[in-house]
Amino acid sequence: MTLTQAERARVATNIRPKDAATMMILDRSGARPRILMGKRHPSHKFMPGKYVFPGGRVDPGDRRMTATGALAQICEDRLSARTVRPSAAKARALALAAIRETFEETGLLFGSGEYGVPERPPAGSWADFASHGVYPDLSAVSFVARAITPPRRPKRFDTRFFTVDASAEAKRIENIVGPDSELTDLVWVDFDEAKLLDLPTITKVIIQEVEARIAGGFAPYLPVPFFWEKNGSFVREEL
Repeated sequence: MTLTQAERARVATNIRPKDAATMMILDRSGARPRILMGKRHPSHKFMPGKYVFPGGRVDPGDRRMTATGALAQICEDRLSARTVRPSAAKARALALAAIRETFEETGLLFGSGEYGVPERPPAGSWADFASHGVYPDLSAVSFVARAITPPRRPKRFDTRFFTVDASAEAKRIENIVGPDSELTDLVWVDFDEAKLLDLPTITKVIIQEVEARIAGGFAPYLPVPFFWEKNGSFVREEL
């Protein structure tokens, strides 16, 4: 993994990485798979102007939100690997964080509208999500990669990367993305087009990993890569 000069800088006091989750939305209905990428606002301190997958930090409400479906056991097991205090509740919260952040940043609700309005959702984004009569569906998401920001970076995240098929969209809220939003633009691109965008290095690496995963049949048993830095060099392990 070749980092940019900015990504190599180690200028901050070391901090513990915060749990985060991000979602790669896949459209495999055509001849070439496509993914949805969003452009971050240029005023952001973290990765300004870069194209990324929607995502962000895990919130306390992610542990309390009602959902339909369940994570595949193999996803839950891998989310718990190499983790301090692993639990099914934590794995579930990580997946729900990816669904919530996708809703906040793109207006896309991934889940089911067949069960009415979820009862007693946590205040904030989950209450807004629930008001549209959609339950988030954990069975629709797959855990495909993990990466920890290197030490002594100004912001550090322990990010879990999930995928969801575009067909799992239950509803779409318009006018979420725009010049004053966290994401200023959304684009559907195939894998070759995605690699030409202005991407963080880790995002480009994950795109290549998922492209290979699809070429391998996207089977659940395929290993999940885990990237972290050891003695100044990135290590790729498999979960």
